[in-house]
Amino acid sequence: MISNTTDYEIELQRIHKEIAALDGGALNLPIDGPKISRLAYLQYQKASLSGSLEKLADADETLDYAIRHLGPNGDLYFLKANIHFKLHRLNDVEEDLQLGRDLLLSTPGRVLKGDLDFQKGRYQDAADEYEAVIAEERTWDALARLAYLNFKMGDVEKADRLYDETVDELTAKQMRHYSWVELQRGVVDLTRGDYEKARDHYQRAEQAFSGHWLVAEHMAELSGGEGKFDEAEKLYREVVERVPRPDFYQALGELYLTIGNATEATEWLNKARSGFLESADLGEVHYYHHLADFCADVDEDGPEAVKWARKDLELRRNFSTLAALAWALYRAGEFSEALELINEALSSGARNARLFRTAGMIYTAGGPNGKGDTYLKAAAELNPNLKNFHVHR
Repeated sequence: MISNTTDYEIELQRIHKEIAALDGGALNLPIDGPKISRLAYLQYQKASLSGSLEKLADADETLDYAIRHLGPNGDLYFLKANIHFKLHRLNDVEEDLQLGRDLLLSTPGRVLKGDLDFQKGRYQDAADEYEAVIAEERTWDALARLAYLNFKMGDVEKADRLYDETVDELTAKQMRHYSWVELQRGVVDLTRGDYEKARDHYQRAEQAFSGHWLVAEHMAELSGGEGKFDEAEKLYREVVERVPRPDFYQALGELYLTIGNATEATEWLNKARSGFLESADLGEVHYYHHLADFCADVDEDGPEAVKWARKDLELRRNFSTLAALAWALYRAGEFSEALELINEALSSGARNARLFRTAGMIYTAGGPNGKGDTYLKAAAELNPNLKNFHVHR
């Protein structure tokens, strides 16, 4: 008899069973280091796989308890740093990497340091770290990170080659990781406007690890871009039911705006706004970039967008956050500072359609010097479908 249980469900069930077997006993004194490390890792996996940022708190609490009893264990601080990274608490990540015993000497710690450098706008440092790790230990995740860096900086041909190498390093037992890599490859094609190739990658991701909401969410964006609005709506409805997060509410709301369904759009966008603001009111920072985008392009409230974009820039000064603040300033009619910031973003050397479109709009508003048209043309060449439905990531 053929089972209808998906790979995603099987993986979650396995994690739940293992947590149940460890829970309680792993916390008893004297602390068993391997057991409590395993419990924290499984809690982290559960939160990541389910898409629940709130569930990360369980793993964080377990890690705090373990560190109190076991000291600055490198593995424990590595997990803690990953949690803080997901929550955009980058200064905490920096501290975790310093506190974890020998963490910055380990391959996982060095790779995470590269991630931090990239988010902080230290692009060459990030590339150097990844390349040094790969030279010593050719791991799939280091290759994938270097591929992602090259993609974000605009060298998509090199990113493609590195993703090919990434896939070669994966084994048949690592299908969830293979699925994730295929999603990343699909995003590369999506940003070039190549919907057919993106769909091929997303379908391979689903075949490799069936039933994951993350694949459905990427498929929903692609379907919206292709104009397959019924399919996109169905997929987004499934995603928000499984993972009720404000960023997905916004995506569904913006899809309804594209379709012309103002009633549904208003409902979902109001839910998104409330969710973003509730998170910020709790002192959380991971939705700052979404708030900047939402206020600029949904509410078209320039001053409010500037407020959140500045907060995000304080956390991580890179070409993406610089461009987001420049766009917010554009919306607020503050063209002089917008020009300064978009110039700084462009000086990073990054080449992507959204960055160039932002630059084009700002330069056009700043005066008829020809740069606006140049960047708008470059954006259209990089992605001829840039004006189609897309989401903020």
